[in-house]
Amino acid sequence: MDEGELMRLMKRRILKSYRWQEDVIKPLSWELEIEPEEFEDILMDKLDMSGLEALHPRFESARPRCIKERLHSDLQLCWLVDVMEIVGEEEAEALKDDVTRMVLEGSEYSEALEEGKKKLHEILRS
Repeated sequence: MDEGELMRLMKRRILKSYRWQEDVIKPLSWELEIEPEEFEDILMDKLDMSGLEALHPRFESARPRCIKERLHSDLQLCWLVDVMEIVGEEEAEALKDDVTRMVLEGSEYSEALEEGKKKLHEILRS
């Protein structure tokens, strides 16, 4: 086995680990609508060993921020906070924090989003 083959094998072992599959490969391949194996190949081609080893912790630390950005859009807060200014920034941040916490604690995003919409409705009515 030459050095290039050994490197691919080592990368493949990292990508096939349970945590990588559950935290990175499956969710992102689903979002990108590509097969997990194809996404693994892309990561193997684009990242070196140090990049792969460092990526998982960065992915986990970025997850709450990504959820909050998605919520900002899905709850139409860009309109309600940024344009119309009928919801305060602090209220919006507290709402996004609550819903993000629900997702990180295991709720499905769609269920947490529905709960967020109910809370947003309460904010708009108060």
